[in-house]
Amino acid sequence: MPGGRLTRQDRQHIAAGLAEGVTYAEIARRLGRPSSTVIREITRNGGPGGYQSHRAHQATERRARRRRPTPSPTAPTITDAYGRDAGAVHDFEERFASLMVKTGLSRMTARVLACLYATDTGSLTAAELVERLQVSPASISKAIGELEGQELIRRRRDPRRRRDHYVIDDDVWYHAWLASARMNAVLADAARQGAATLGTATPAGARLEDMSQFLEHLGHDMIEAAEHWRHVFSARRATGRRITPAANAN
Repeated sequence: MPGGRLTRQDRQHIAAGLAEGVTYAEIARRLGRPSSTVIREITRNGGPGGYQSHRAHQATERRARRRRPTPSPTAPTITDAYGRDAGAVHDFEERFASLMVKTGLSRMTARVLACLYATDTGSLTAAELVERLQVSPASISKAIGELEGQELIRRRRDPRRRRDHYVIDDDVWYHAWLASARMNAVLADAARQGAATLGTATPAGARLEDMSQFLEHLGHDMIEAAEHWRHVFSARRATGRRITPAANAN
C-alpha cells in the first residue's frame, strides 16, 4: 500500500518496468508510490542495469533484521542548519543525479555534481565527497576528472591545509555552454573541410556542407544566448532581484 514498505510483488513490478525501459515516474505511478521511493529502491539495489527483485527483497530483509535490536519508536527527523529535512535533501540529490545521467553523465559523475549543487557552499574536498557518497576515493577522482574536463567544476587550492576543494561557480553553466559552442565550431570546421574534400556538388559533400552551416549558426546563437543570460543573472545577483522568464522573454 502507498507509504508502506515495498513488497516482493512491488519489486517484481519494478524489475519488469526497468526491463520494459519505462521511466521511474511511470513505475512509481503503476505502484501508486512516490517517485523518490522507486528511485531510492533502484539506486541502493544495483541501479537500473543491475536491479534484481529477489536480491533487492533479500537485502531489505537483511537490513530490517539488523535494525530490529535497537528500534526507535519516535525517530527524530534530522535537519540541517536551515531546518531542512536531511532525508528529503538526500532524495533530491538522488533524483537530480538520475536526471543528469540521462544527459550523458556517468552515474558517479552525476552523483558528485548533484552533491555539490545541494551543498550551500558549493564546495567540497575529495575526502568530504567520499564520506557523503560512501564510495571509494578512486571513484571520486574519476568523476572529478570528467567534471573538470567539461568545465562543470573548478579546483581551488587551500594553502593552509594543502588540499583541493572542488567548486561550482555561479557561472558554471555559462562556461559549460560555451564549451559546447566551441565543440560545435570544431565540428562545423571539420564538416566544412569534409565538404571541400568530397565536393559540395556531390550528395555526401552537400550533406557535410549543410551540417557545417547548421552547427556554425547554432554555435553563434548559443554564444549570444549565453552572453545575454549571463548579463541578466549578473544583474539579478547585484540587485538581489529575482528574474522570471516572462519578464525577460525576447
